[in-house]
Amino acid sequence: MKHFHVHIAVNDLTKSITFYSKLFGQLPSKQEPDYAKWMLEDPRVNFAISSRGHPTGLNHFGMQAETPEELASLKVLADDAAGGAAMDQGEVACCYAKSEKHWTIDPQGMAWEYFLTMSDAFAFGEGCTTESGACCIPLRTSDEFSECETGCIPQATAKVQGHCYG
Repeated sequence: MKHFHVHIAVNDLTKSITFYSKLFGQLPSKQEPDYAKWMLEDPRVNFAISSRGHPTGLNHFGMQAETPEELASLKVLADDAAGGAAMDQGEVACCYAKSEKHWTIDPQGMAWEYFLTMSDAFAFGEGCTTESGACCIPLRTSDEFSECETGCIPQATAKVQGHCYG
């Protein structure tokens, strides 16, 4: 069974961990100096916060699959919703986990991540992070994904007339 995923960028991780631990009635299931995650079962939510260079607020939504078959079915749905334009990121290390993932963007520009976690990782991100260390999320302008900076760009970056700006 899948977990709904929400990732929020925060400006004070310690205060946010205290707040969300009280709100959810449990401590994070995973905690690092710049990241925390609660794997809630009722409702089934993977709720993550980080202080890694993204603007404060909602970072992205997603769905965490438990099997390769669930991830494949999510890919079919994402491709259908995006007119065949879901972005495969493949295997990547981000948020202290090694995962296989793909992304789509909703009509308002909100990034949706679909992923299958394969194992823990010792670094926040590898191969797809910004200079600040934030993991990248794809952006789309008009009907195409931005392919800047290793296939993804940070949320605060804009693409104007075919050029990426950070």
